[in-house]
Amino acid sequence: MPSKSPTEEMPKGEKLYEGKAKVLFRGEDAGTIVQYFKDDATAFNAQKKGTITGKGIINNKVTELVMINLARIGIPTHFIKRLNDREQLVREVEIVPLEVIVRNVVAGTMAKRLGIEEGRRLARPIIEFSLKDDDLGDPLIAEEHVLSLELADDEELSEIFDMTHQINDFLRGFFASVGIELIDFKLEYGRLYDEDEMGYCLILADEFSPDNCRLWDIETGKKLDKDRFRRDLGGEVEAYEEVARRLGIAL
Repeated sequence: MPSKSPTEEMPKGEKLYEGKAKVLFRGEDAGTIVQYFKDDATAFNAQKKGTITGKGIINNKVTELVMINLARIGIPTHFIKRLNDREQLVREVEIVPLEVIVRNVVAGTMAKRLGIEEGRRLARPIIEFSLKDDDLGDPLIAEEHVLSLELADDEELSEIFDMTHQINDFLRGFFASVGIELIDFKLEYGRLYDEDEMGYCLILADEFSPDNCRLWDIETGKKLDKDRFRRDLGGEVEAYEEVARRLGIAL
């Protein structure tokens, strides 16, 4: 289990936002933000709350590993560097108000919504959009909503699809190499001003961790993600630690 240390104290800078799993602080350099990863666990739009000891440390380090590897295949991200066990420095971006959901296998809300048994492998990955609004429960919306409500334009939407498919293709292989099947996951994108292009470009933002994806052991189907908390399965700490161990992350 990750041990507690002085690095778990929150940064002293101006707090910009506190969410369910992270706190954002203004960075020392202009255009930067410090993300602090908490151990707080929530489910069902924060109707269920709890704590997974050491989760913040693991999520910070998994996010670092994923972002670095995605950058190597040409995916632009907001990640700059990890500062310590619970903090990482990222670029400040204007978040596109969409949650981009990728599904490779039927699970969770898709299974309930469509009456399909969990575990059915899809003939092709599905990309869904939901409006990023906790008060409304992050409702699913169609591409036409995204364009008509001007949440993103045609070019941005095309970029989101292209980058998301690239990310999914890479991460499925990345996790499969350590015996884990990537069932589904959620991404967020942000706009960053590019001085060379004299305009805004899209980059991957937020995090990638067992909090916002489903990870199943390839051989046994054992859940190694936040579903263990959502469904009262127990063993949440051990599941998160198992993901970190397989990825070669030191805790």
